[in-house]
Amino acid sequence: QVQLVESGGGLVQAGGSLVLSCAASGFTFSDSAMNWFRQAPGKEREFVVGITRSGLSTSYADSVKGRFTVSRDNAKNTVYLQMNSLKSEDTAVYYCAASLYAEHLGTTTREMRYWGKGTLVTVSS
Repeated sequence: QVQLVESGGGLVQAGGSLVLSCAASGFTFSDSAMNWFRQAPGKEREFVVGITRSGLSTSYADSVKGRFTVSRDNAKNTVYLQMNSLKSEDTAVYYCAASLYAEHLGTTTREMRYWGKGTLVTVSS
């Protein structure tokens, strides 16, 4: 049974930091690029960041470049999202997703094969 379980969300003040984690099980984690998406109220789910299975390549949405950092630990089947300098517009449910690909960094929901249930991040201004 495939599971992606996000954790680390919560309420933080603007300018603050959070670290999200996503623990994977039920599939070969090291075979998949991993991604974070987010969905704000009333908006479509959007790509945030992706990391290849090797961890050597990453891709960031322009809105988070320089503030967010993705990493992964294949030994722990976990992907992380370090979020710094948070803004109110970062408020959203953050979803972890396993890609259809290993070394290709897709940015659309169609290119993801597994999804977590999400963790809520609320940034107060």
